[in-house]
Amino acid sequence: MSEALAAKLVEHDPVWRRICIEGEKIADREPALAGFVRATVLDQASLEDAIAERVATRIADPALGATHIRHAFRDALEDDPTLAEVFRSDLVAVLDRDAACERLIEPLLYFKGFHALAAHRVAHSMWTRGRRDFALMMQSAISACLQVDIHPQVPMGRGIFIDHATAVVIGQTATLGDDVSILQGVTLGGTGKTGGDRHPKIASGVLIGAGAKVLGNFEIGRCSRIAAGSVVLSAVPPNTTVAGVPARVVGTGNCPDPSRSMDQILAEEPR
Repeated sequence: MSEALAAKLVEHDPVWRRICIEGEKIADREPALAGFVRATVLDQASLEDAIAERVATRIADPALGATHIRHAFRDALEDDPTLAEVFRSDLVAVLDRDAACERLIEPLLYFKGFHALAAHRVAHSMWTRGRRDFALMMQSAISACLQVDIHPQVPMGRGIFIDHATAVVIGQTATLGDDVSILQGVTLGGTGKTGGDRHPKIASGVLIGAGAKVLGNFEIGRCSRIAAGSVVLSAVPPNTTVAGVPARVVGTGNCPDPSRSMDQILAEEPR
């Protein structure tokens, strides 16, 4: 790609343009990181290439080299060009919802929740196109390196935010809608070894607090909240807050957009 074409692409991609500006500032301010930032961001032709480079170098191992992971990203994007929009939605979701995130470049460079999610999206593409062993190998690499274990069959909407990410586990037949926020230690699991459709279905706009366990094949309704540490064993209606072990309804309707507000305070709920 010519420098003129690359510059034109940057100009018409505000997310990528902002990340490049932020990358230049890091390279100028932190000489020790300049090589890393240039290789990951400033020498890349697009945001998609930058994400592929960062994820590939982070999760690669002797059995699954970085080159193969980069190629998998390109294959996934060629198969579904809308994946480029999804990556941007996921990045913006982090900036919007994480109080510790002040720049768009931060999740791209440093946040393993975003890295695990981006890698999972590519593994899911491989899975749906019949490359199941490659997908499972990527799942294994993500789990070993980032401590996030998501089965590659799991479909996810856009604007997903996995905060901190350590010990997040999502089982094979789970599904996630748009704008879901998940904190560390969350399990979306089954109950026992029964096969078939056995994992939760998370609707759009749901917030799942740290350490929560959602076990079984049922729906967590749109814009619901699951309090930290809860164990959910049955369906949750839309716009509802549940808490406890086992979880019970503790409030309804007071937090219309929980996954974006990240409001986990239960004390003000009506009793």
